[in-house]
Amino acid sequence: MNWNTRVTELLGITYPIIQGGLAHLAYADLAAAVSNAGGLGQVTAMSLQTPEDLREEIRKTKSMTDKSFGVNFAIGQHGRTFENFLDAALAEGISVVSITGGNPAPFFDLLKGTNVKKLVLVAAKRQAVKAEELGADAVMVVGQEGGGHLGRDDIGTTVLIPQVADSVSIPVIASGGIGDGRGLMAGLSLGAEGIEMGTRFIATKECVHAHTLYKQALIEGDENGTVVIKRSIGAPARVISNSWTDRILEIEKERGEYEALKNYISGKANKRYIHDGELDEGFAWAGQVMGLIHDVPTVSELFDRMIKEAEAIRQKWAT
Repeated sequence: MNWNTRVTELLGITYPIIQGGLAHLAYADLAAAVSNAGGLGQVTAMSLQTPEDLREEIRKTKSMTDKSFGVNFAIGQHGRTFENFLDAALAEGISVVSITGGNPAPFFDLLKGTNVKKLVLVAAKRQAVKAEELGADAVMVVGQEGGGHLGRDDIGTTVLIPQVADSVSIPVIASGGIGDGRGLMAGLSLGAEGIEMGTRFIATKECVHAHTLYKQALIEGDENGTVVIKRSIGAPARVISNSWTDRILEIEKERGEYEALKNYISGKANKRYIHDGELDEGFAWAGQVMGLIHDVPTVSELFDRMIKEAEAIRQKWAT
């Protein structure tokens, strides 16, 4: 079946499926696997230590795929500047970037005069409209079911996607609560022209930086196994519920300021869980879609399954 949309045309991919930025996890092995399967893989920039590290990761990804892939910039991270990392990505000939966690205007200024395609993650209609005004080529719209950082309005994907699709002229990419072919078709039916998945790609064989216990937690958990932290500092984010996040919520209830939370929500605490498998000594991002995750396939197997599911739905609708 024909899967061409404005998203596939914009990004030069076969299927309108994009891998999320996935801090500390989205590196060459996963990005190349997603791109080789027909989607858009991404390398996370701001989780790397230096711009040279990013250049090396981009080169490694290119050695593993001749397909299009992108670089994700989480520009809202405390104490990090993105300019040198962007320079490194441009020097390596990257043609697609995605921006999450901050105002994309300064980022876009540095891309003037280039042909780089710009995707912006948003969590509200007003953010999507602003992103289009600033020059975004597409918006990735995440509902409150998603993992990681979310919007402050708690709007679900099935309501948010049509709102945004009715409000912008650029392509919309649905995110949040999507993990199979049914989710792909749901996103398209709501007015999106592609989907982004994060949590589902963690539980794949090529996500080699995710600890086995992290992947097992995604399989064993269900849709009730997540909580939203960091509301008290205006940056709500969905994580797997555990004793560590219980403590975070207690601190938020008692005090709630960043200084009281910083050691609990740090990158080090995140990596203790996701890299080292210390499940009660840190936290891990995950969306409610973990209730739909039951195995750890290869990325290719996941794509094959999703497309078969989606095509079966299309055939059913046709009759």
